[in-house]
Amino acid sequence: MDTTLKDPIVGHVLDGRYRVDARIAVGGMATVYRAVDIRLDRVLALKVMHPALAADVTFVERFIREAKSVARLSHPNVVAVFDQGAEGAYVYLAMEYVAGCTLRDVVRERGALRPRAALDILEPVLAALGAAHRAGFVHRDMKPENVLIGDDGRVKVADFGLVRAVGDVTNTTGSVLGTVSYLAPEQIEHGASDTRVDVYACGVVLHEMLTGAKPHGGDTPAQVLYRHLNEDVPAPSAAVPGLAVELDELVAAATARNPEARPADAVALLALTREARAALTDAQLDAVPPRARPEPEGGAGADN
Repeated sequence: MDTTLKDPIVGHVLDGRYRVDARIAVGGMATVYRAVDIRLDRVLALKVMHPALAADVTFVERFIREAKSVARLSHPNVVAVFDQGAEGAYVYLAMEYVAGCTLRDVVRERGALRPRAALDILEPVLAALGAAHRAGFVHRDMKPENVLIGDDGRVKVADFGLVRAVGDVTNTTGSVLGTVSYLAPEQIEHGASDTRVDVYACGVVLHEMLTGAKPHGGDTPAQVLYRHLNEDVPAPSAAVPGLAVELDELVAAATARNPEARPADAVALLALTREARAALTDAQLDAVPPRARPEPEGGAGADN
């Protein structure tokens, strides 16, 4: 059932410039809409902060500063930021619109991916994060929902500026930033967030792509957090027998509980990923995992 008709922003021209056409998704911090920039006649995505965050003056000031910084981060695998602003209670970010789906959609529909497909997604994600890391940014909320896969197969990482901006707010309110399944041990224990937390999250995402399941389960968020603190991420081959040892080693390196044992940043992890791929045969790369569901035409990046 289409509920966008009940959304007061849909049909509204925000800030005299952005005509909001439809709601795309609702997250913990914002709602995303498809909109048209009537000045440039361009379709874009409009991320509108939830009122509780938008009412916090400190958040809004930090959000604006971070949005300006992220807008300077130009990379083909990073969702571009065009504009930011506010109209009344609506604080928004105007971004590149990617027609397609998220990695979460792909894993939910497809289950475990072939190693080649998983690496084809991971490598551009790491390229985007690597550019951000070298520019001084840490994403801190890497998860399949923030990996966009276009209908044309392009892979893009979203939500750099938003995560940085809400850091202070979430810390002061005591809520956990990020989905618990992807948080590094040092984020959980100390609130520390350097480039290696993104490395850890990417290792978890790779494990999930290869196996179709998150490595640490639990009935409550607290149980999942406890396991991240006290248990190593299991080898993907434990769930997918016959998976190449190089992939096990790649996941293990990225998800080492001691951050000192991980690759220093996404650039270093990308180098390890390319080494692992080079060591695999075509048969290993194209092995169909037991939990895989039929792959639609167009490969891993096909739209749902």
